[in-house]
Amino acid sequence: MDRYSVACTSRFRELELHNLLEFTYPVIWTKSPLLDRDSQWRVLRPNGNHNMDLLFSLLLLFGSLHFIIMSLFVLYPILPVGHGGSFIENKQKEPRLGMKIDFRHVLPKISNGTSSVIVSRKRPSEGNYQKEKDLCIKYFDQWSESDQVEFVEHLISRMCHYQHGHINSYLKPMLQRDFITALPEQGLDHIAENILSYLDARSLCAAELVCKEWQRVISEGMLWKKLIERMVRTDPLWKGLSERRGWDQYLFKNRPTDGPPNSFYRSLYPKIIQDIETIESNWRCGRHNLQRIQCRSENSKGVYCLQYDDEKIISGLRDNSIKIWDKTSLECLKVLTGHTGSVLCLQYDERVIVTGSSDSTVRVWDVNTGEVLNTLIHHNEAVLHLRFSNGLMVTCSKDRSIAVWDMASATDITLRRVLVGHRAAVNVVDFDDKYIVSASGDRTIKVWSTSTCEFVRTLNGHKRGIACLQYRDRLVVSGSSDNTIRLWDIECGACLRVLEGHEELVRCIRFDNKRIVSGAYDGKIKVWDLQAALDPRAPASTLCLRTLVEHSGRVFRLQFDEFQIISSSHDDTILIWDFLNVPPSAQNETRSPSRTYTYISR
Repeated sequence: MDRYSVACTSRFRELELHNLLEFTYPVIWTKSPLLDRDSQWRVLRPNGNHNMDLLFSLLLLFGSLHFIIMSLFVLYPILPVGHGGSFIENKQKEPRLGMKIDFRHVLPKISNGTSSVIVSRKRPSEGNYQKEKDLCIKYFDQWSESDQVEFVEHLISRMCHYQHGHINSYLKPMLQRDFITALPEQGLDHIAENILSYLDARSLCAAELVCKEWQRVISEGMLWKKLIERMVRTDPLWKGLSERRGWDQYLFKNRPTDGPPNSFYRSLYPKIIQDIETIESNWRCGRHNLQRIQCRSENSKGVYCLQYDDEKIISGLRDNSIKIWDKTSLECLKVLTGHTGSVLCLQYDERVIVTGSSDSTVRVWDVNTGEVLNTLIHHNEAVLHLRFSNGLMVTCSKDRSIAVWDMASATDITLRRVLVGHRAAVNVVDFDDKYIVSASGDRTIKVWSTSTCEFVRTLNGHKRGIACLQYRDRLVVSGSSDNTIRLWDIECGACLRVLEGHEELVRCIRFDNKRIVSGAYDGKIKVWDLQAALDPRAPASTLCLRTLVEHSGRVFRLQFDEFQIISSSHDDTILIWDFLNVPPSAQNETRSPSRTYTYISR
C-alpha cells in the first residue's frame, strides 16, 4: 500500500498531518531553502489542487528542518486561541517575519482528489440531546465515587486539547476556594485562626489586606500574640528582650481574657522589631553604654575569671578571693575566702559555685550562703579551667592532666577517670554529651569521648600554645599565643577559618549563633561575624565587625549575650558593655564606622 492510500484510510493520520502542516507553516514560509514562494503558496493555499503526496513531501522536510523548527517555537510564539478553522483557511495574506502565529486545533479533513471535505460530528437534536444528557446524569449519580472518577477519567481521555483547557478553566476556581472565609461561616473561626498562626509577620500583614473577612479573623483572634510567643520560645534575643522590656508579663496566658486585646500585640510587634534593629545596629557600629566595676584592693592584681546572670556577677581574683557583685547597683555583695592561691576559674548554677585555684584545689561553695561545701584535692599543680553540667564535671591542670568527675551532689563528687595525652599544661576544657575537648600549651586540641573517656582525635594547626577554647555542636573555636583564632569542624578535624587581628596572645573567646567575641593580651576586645567566618567566600577584611578598646591591661575573661559583653582584666576592672540601653543622643550621632563610642555610667 502506498503512502497516499495509508493517509486516506486513517483519520488519525490525516489529523496528524494537518496539525504538522500548521506547525511547520512558519518554517516553510520563512526558512525553507527547498521551496520557492510560488511552491509554498501552492502547498498552503486552501483552494490549491494539492493532495496527500504534497503533505508527505512536506513531512520529508523535517529531516533537515527540525533544528529550525525548534528555534522558531522560541522566536515566534504560537498562541492558542480556541477551536475554529485551520490557520491556512483563516489567513489569506502573506505572513511577515516576526508576526504572531494563530494556532488553532482543526478537525480532520478527507481529500477527494479535487477538494477537501471537513469531517465533524453532528450534534443531535436539542430534545434528544437533553434526554441523553439527563439519562447519563441519572446513571452517573447512581454510581459509586470510584466509578464516577473512573468514568470522568475515560471521558477526559477522549477529549482534545482545547476541551481540556476549557475544563481546566472551569475546575480551577472550584479548587481555589477561600477556606478562611468558608470556615467562620460554619462556626469554625478557631480553625481558621489556627491555620493562619503558621504565618510569619510579613505574611500576616499581607493576609490582613486580602479581604475584610480575613482582616476580621486576624483582628479578632490572637494571631499576633501567638506569633510573639513563638518568637520568644525559639529566639534568645526575643526572650531576653521580653524580660528586659517587661512585655513578657502579657504572654503565655491560659485564658485570652487574662491579657490585653489583639490590637495591643499588633502594635507591640513593630516596636519589638525596632528594638531588635537598634541592637543589631549598635553591635555593628560599636555604640554602647559602658559601666565599670573597680575591683582594686591592697592585694588585688587582676580579675582572672567571671560569670554573670541578670542579678549578679561573680568574679575570681588574683588576691585568692571570690567577689559577688550586684549587677544593677554594681556594689559588692559578698566576698568568699578560703583558697590559698589565685582563683583562676569558676562556674556556678542556682545551687553552687565551683572554683579552681593555683593552690591545686577545687572548692564547692553554697551560692546563697557562701559556705564551703566540698574541697577536691587531686591535681598536683594549678587548676586552670573547669566545666560542669548534668552531673558531670571536668577539670584540667598545669600538671598536663584532665580529671573527669561524677557530680551527684555538692558533697558527693567522685573521680571517674583521668585523661592523659597532652605534653604541656592543659589550659581549657569544654564538653557536651558526645565529646570532651581540651586545649594545651603543646599547640594541640584533643577530642575525647564523653561516655567512654577514650581518645578520639587531635586537631593540629596552631603554631604556638592554645590559651582558650569553646565547643558547641560541631564547631570548636580556639585562641592561641600565635595571636590567631581558628574555627574547627570537630567531626573531621578540619580547620575552617583562621582569624587574624589581635596583636598579642588571645586569652579568652566566646561565640553564639551570630558572633565571636575575643579578648587578648593587647587589651582589645574584638567582635567577629561568625556566619561570614564560616563562609569560605567571605573576604578576611570583612570578618572583624568592631574592636572595643577600654581596658588598660590584658583581657583575661569575657562572656556575652545578645545585649552585652562583660569582661575582666589585669587592670582590676570589670566592664559591662551594654548595647541595649544606649542613650538616645548616641543613636542619632553620625561618626566614622571604624570608631567605637563609649558612654560611661558610674
